[in-house]
Amino acid sequence: MEKTVTAIILVAGNSTRFGQNRNKNFEIIEGKEVLLYSLEKFNKNDLVKDIMIVCKKDEEDIVRKIASKITLNKEIQYIIGGTTRQESVYNAIVKTDSNIVIIHDGARPMIKDRFITECIEEMDNFKGVSIAVKSKDTIKITDDNGIVKETTLRKNTWVIQTPQCFDRELLLEMHENFKGDETVTDDCMLMERSGSKVKLIEGEYSNIKVTTYDDVNLVKGYLTTEK
Repeated sequence: MEKTVTAIILVAGNSTRFGQNRNKNFEIIEGKEVLLYSLEKFNKNDLVKDIMIVCKKDEEDIVRKIASKITLNKEIQYIIGGTTRQESVYNAIVKTDSNIVIIHDGARPMIKDRFITECIEEMDNFKGVSIAVKSKDTIKITDDNGIVKETTLRKNTWVIQTPQCFDRELLLEMHENFKGDETVTDDCMLMERSGSKVKLIEGEYSNIKVTTYDDVNLVKGYLTTEK
């Protein structure tokens, strides 16, 4: 069966922690919107067939304007997001017939093309694949009162990033099975619940998600290093 891949870029979040009363994906860093960095990478990747940008209804015009700044060589759709990340992903995966979806946070501008490619290529062997980095710190698991229950092995403890790549049909089934389940924090967790193995590919610490305004300066530093 031919491998067809739709990229889903998520920009529908509330950006509450960003603290600037605007969507962090629209922040301009070194003359370019945060979203545009991600969009450019997926637009250039030869394994990606088409792109969906999931955004808020009242921000669609802004997103379209940003996307118009580059020459798009793939079909692009604008999908209205939901009130949660889970709803936003679901709204996109029901509107593509590709057999693979690769999901990325628009607010991760430092993603490199080779990680997009590696994610997609590993789908020959797994139903779910994600970029991740090994934890630099010792991680403690606690109960609800902050009492330590166990300590993870640092060598086996990873911090999940995006992109994340999935078998679309199975991901759709799991979204429908766990719709509205607030304990599900990412799509890898849905794949785990399906019983499928999820492969982690070691990425780079520079692939940060712009969450607070302080992260803008971190991205500027990484961009300077790359020049």
